[in-house]
Amino acid sequence: MPATSMAHVTRRAIQEWVQAGLIDAATAERLRAFEDRRRGPHGTRWPVLAAIALGGILLGSGVLLFVSAHWDRLSPAGRFAIVLLMVAVFHAAAALVASRFTALATVLHAVGTVALGAGIFMSGQIFHLEEHWPGGVMLWAAGAWAGWAILRNWSQAALAAILTPAWLAGEWIVAGEHFSGASRIFGQALVLLAATYLSARTPDHDGPTRRALAWIGGLALIPAVIATIETWDWRDNPALPAGLRVTGWIVGIGLPLLLAFWLRGRHAWMNGVAAVWAVGLGLLAALDKDRATEGLIRFVLDQLGVYVWCGLGSIALIAWGLKEARPERINLGMAGFALTVLFFYFSSVMDKLGRAASLIGMGILFIVGGWILERARRRLIARLKEAGP
Repeated sequence: MPATSMAHVTRRAIQEWVQAGLIDAATAERLRAFEDRRRGPHGTRWPVLAAIALGGILLGSGVLLFVSAHWDRLSPAGRFAIVLLMVAVFHAAAALVASRFTALATVLHAVGTVALGAGIFMSGQIFHLEEHWPGGVMLWAAGAWAGWAILRNWSQAALAAILTPAWLAGEWIVAGEHFSGASRIFGQALVLLAATYLSARTPDHDGPTRRALAWIGGLALIPAVIATIETWDWRDNPALPAGLRVTGWIVGIGLPLLLAFWLRGRHAWMNGVAAVWAVGLGLLAALDKDRATEGLIRFVLDQLGVYVWCGLGSIALIAWGLKEARPERINLGMAGFALTVLFFYFSSVMDKLGRAASLIGMGILFIVGGWILERARRRLIARLKEAGP
């Protein structure tokens, strides 16, 4: 058996022992560390994995560009044959190399599922199907779920974790495009879903799929927060109907919380706190955009409001990382706090200073603030290592 497959089997067995109560989490971590040291140079290193991933992306892009360049010269039958062949070839190639090179097989299966999405929308173009466009994303997500059910592969799970919310987002965009308030609910749901993905890794449960979810959540969280704050609803549009609003809250808040409960069990109460924070962020952002508010409320919202809330959220994310010994949450919380201070300086301080004073202040902020935050981050990470097994 290849070294990568053996490592996966070993880690899976250790995880099953933990779940069966045969060993505790500390013993499991020591076993994993021992296996990593024992394998040494036989495991696939990250430069190889990066090269394979980049090669898969370039391969898929090249195929799509080649097909698009010759698309007009092909008959409808030829176009459809290419679409089917494009999906089948990658999965067949992955099956051929699976026993010899697991990482390559994973990438090829992922490219095959990506090609499925292109095939779905190309088929709609070939046969001039005027359908509900989110339905195509739904079929693509169903293909990713089918791939995960068959392969139990982290790449298929990651694609399903991206495409399923994309389908639901498409349905929501179509349903609420003519109403005011729809985009705000979408932003809050996206923030909570990103937090749920980020929290997939726990001290008791870990693995390639959960690591992929954590990466997706970590990359999406800060952009989702910014999108929620900066979203603007056209006030000339009618308000969102009550039934549609309730549906949006149930799906946008309820489904991420159910997913958190499935991933984290009794520890999902922390995701409930994240849900309260996401809802509060949307409300504060909406009040900040409401120019009807005046006086002290207007001053607080303009000068503090969202910034204080984001600062508190960043601190809570750091505390969450400390509690569950997850350094990525500490790093992301530090980045969020730094961005909050930076945005506050640009929006509320810089325009009140002269040109020279604003540049000096920015330099001090970057140098002193960056040094303080990095020192605090290193201390927190060191505390996690000292507390580890």
